[in-house]
Amino acid sequence: MNIQTPVETDKAERLQRAREEAYSTPLKEFHPGAPRLFQDDTLWPWFERLRKEEPVHYCTSAPIEPYWSVVKYNDIMHVDTNHGIFSSDARLGGINIRDAPEGYDWPSFIAMDQPRHSAQRKTVSPMFTPTHLDELAKLIRQRSAKVLDNLPRNETFNFVERVSIELTTQMLATLFDFPWEERRKLTRWSDVSTALPKSGIVESAAQRRNEMDECYAYMSRLWNERVNAEPRADLLSLMAHNDATRDMDADNLMGNIILLIVGGNDTTRNTMTGSVLALNENPEQYAKLRANPALIDSMVPEVIRWQTPLAHMRRTALVDTEIGGKEIRKGDRVVMWYVSGNRDEDAIERPDEFIIDRPRPRTHLSFGFGIHRCVGMRLAELQLRIVWEEMLRRFDRIEVVGEPKRIYSSFIKGYESLPVRIPS
Repeated sequence: MNIQTPVETDKAERLQRAREEAYSTPLKEFHPGAPRLFQDDTLWPWFERLRKEEPVHYCTSAPIEPYWSVVKYNDIMHVDTNHGIFSSDARLGGINIRDAPEGYDWPSFIAMDQPRHSAQRKTVSPMFTPTHLDELAKLIRQRSAKVLDNLPRNETFNFVERVSIELTTQMLATLFDFPWEERRKLTRWSDVSTALPKSGIVESAAQRRNEMDECYAYMSRLWNERVNAEPRADLLSLMAHNDATRDMDADNLMGNIILLIVGGNDTTRNTMTGSVLALNENPEQYAKLRANPALIDSMVPEVIRWQTPLAHMRRTALVDTEIGGKEIRKGDRVVMWYVSGNRDEDAIERPDEFIIDRPRPRTHLSFGFGIHRCVGMRLAELQLRIVWEEMLRRFDRIEVVGEPKRIYSSFIKGYESLPVRIPS
């Protein structure tokens, strides 16, 4: 007999209420980018209905400027791979559904079009070559082992804080050759840089400005040290000694640094947490993994699809065009909902199921496509693979013992906390 726990019952009731709301709300009143849907984990029926009834949807009811939502896999691929039609340029609005507030528009290569994008992206690509990843793998394994060996048994703790944040922050400090004892500054700056006003991460715009100015000053000092030193194998040194980036203006420099911090922190950290949650919500898959640890290789891309740590990317139409029979005007905001494309029934078989031995697990949109495909995706997969190899060696299971607390954001799809317990 399958008896639901109180947590499972509460989740089922919450999703049923969300489904009733999503299917009773007129489509013209839809605002799928509302952060509350993501914080409450009630986004799914809203995107399900859009995929069925209006896969290219124009939202005019949001407290931000109107925007198009693109929610089907193939339509998202069309937008993501046609950079001559759809722009990422920060000067046109950038990559977020919301334009960056004044004073936060530091341009990075992810928010640039060609040819500037590729020229700046190439400077950090050597960090993610197979040879360098092989070297990083040794370090990742050593650090994962140390963090996991220090976890308590038979005691509830926050997996986000003790494992996900710690391991990803250690890797960021290595990639930047950042002062080790101050590495948690990187985590804080990543959180602050993407926080919405109602997120609770900062109390005011002034506090956010002050903290990002601290980041600016700190990283500028490190940059100047690398410029005046011999080249080294860290991200700052690679940029400081490359012709495409060494003379970039200060705002462009900071934009690229923040991009690399967020990319290295949020995506891996939240997928690592999401993997523990997904396996607990699907105990038959957890049993399958414990019986055959070789399934980690297919479980990792499956959980990246399942979690979709960056829920959307935005583009701006450069010309009048058409998507799915809808006329898009020059200057319109076009939001690619990766989180919806990854659950598209027409592209992925049984997309609402978490299946760790899925035949084609890399059929997902979580890393994007085209020229903006995530530069660090192989490192992210490597970190997830190693941490699960090490967890399976040590623990029969990690039990989720309470509801996760999710981030107030429709961009970063992540977690503030996940209470877990490791039985002895």
